[in-house]
Amino acid sequence: MTLPASFAPTEALLRAASPTLWLNPARQAQPEAVMPTSEGGHISLADTREAAARFARFAPLLAELSPELRARQGVIESELLSAPALQQALGLPPEHGALWIKGDHSLPVVGSIKARGGFHEVLQWAEALALEHGLITLDSDYRVLGQGPARALFARHQVAVGSTGNLGLSIGVLSAALGFQAVVHMSSDAKAWKKDRLRQRGVEVVEHGGDYEKAVAAGRQQAAANPLCHFVDDERSLSLLLGYSAAALHLGQQLQAQGVVVDAEHPLFVYLPCGVGGAPGGITFGLRQLLGPHVHCFFAEPVQSPCFMLQMMSPEGAHPSVYDIGLTNHTEADGLAVPRASLLAAELMRPLLSGVFTVRDDTLFEHLVQVLDHADQRIEPSAAAGFSGPQQLCGSAQGQAWLAEQGLLPHLPRATHLVWTTGGLLVPELEFSRFVQRGRQGLNATSA
Repeated sequence: MTLPASFAPTEALLRAASPTLWLNPARQAQPEAVMPTSEGGHISLADTREAAARFARFAPLLAELSPELRARQGVIESELLSAPALQQALGLPPEHGALWIKGDHSLPVVGSIKARGGFHEVLQWAEALALEHGLITLDSDYRVLGQGPARALFARHQVAVGSTGNLGLSIGVLSAALGFQAVVHMSSDAKAWKKDRLRQRGVEVVEHGGDYEKAVAAGRQQAAANPLCHFVDDERSLSLLLGYSAAALHLGQQLQAQGVVVDAEHPLFVYLPCGVGGAPGGITFGLRQLLGPHVHCFFAEPVQSPCFMLQMMSPEGAHPSVYDIGLTNHTEADGLAVPRASLLAAELMRPLLSGVFTVRDDTLFEHLVQVLDHADQRIEPSAAAGFSGPQQLCGSAQGQAWLAEQGLLPHLPRATHLVWTTGGLLVPELEFSRFVQRGRQGLNATSA
């Protein structure tokens, strides 16, 4: 395939699997309050607030179902961490702003960002069934959904999903805990330990040859044959996206509590690892609706799997795959190994997203080690993708030109750079040791 001529330099870098930064010419400073979706609907900040309200209604039940959530009163949230030592290690000078981490790598139960969107869709489905059968009203104590009649109802229904790993963990674990029949269709590149963890929780794991896209297609086809099955479609789900978007509301509160100002003179740059696009798309939607022109969101992708950048550069009506430009879609960042972006997320992001950048696998491991050494946080390779963002934006001629064009250069010393880490809490020790060994080898080679 061939992209528009204006993107020729970026296309050449993509085809060569070289790290590159793409900046979105279609970004609008002030997003519409009500935005259309490619599925024919509309969403607004009111939908994000409703997703947050649903989480709150289910919190007492989640606290009963999960020991990990008991101490948190069923609240699914992560810390906002200042990272000055890591900032120095990454070479981001103070005159370019301050570095923070949004620690979704430590979200309870499933240890990844997928606890947000994945949990929300399962909870929304459970709520709809319970309301339909008269088991609750919106004012009920939702702990009743952990008791006999509700569990009997849920046991007659199946929840299925196609996943490379973390989304499958979130959907499978919560569905099984609520009493649903849980089925996760996983691609061959999914990590073995994630499959094992699902099976230990009573989840049926169906393995498919090929990549993420093929696992989703197979799962979608099998689910369509079962009228009592709800298929969580990562490529098309508005419920997933809105579940992720609810994170923006809590982040706004966290920034305020930390004294971090976001306005015209204090810009916020957010760097989000991207697979199919639903999770970073949902968060970006929420943040842009909440903070308007003062937040700039960038997606991070592996050099062999830049599906979202490719989609954003493509003409209307196109839906390209990374295979179309000669890439392999092979990456150690398993959650980001996606050949084709979600059209729902891509269309929503067209006026909202500031840009996309790509990163080599070796860099992911090096940043994983730096995060461990200088921020005392354990993340997986996928979650390290965002740490290349500040340097790609502030340390490149292309990024500097864009910052100047946007009128942001004078405000960089007062800027906040927020890297969103998306997974890592549950990585087995042996696996994590392998990550660290590879990262240290890379750092030693660089410094030699």
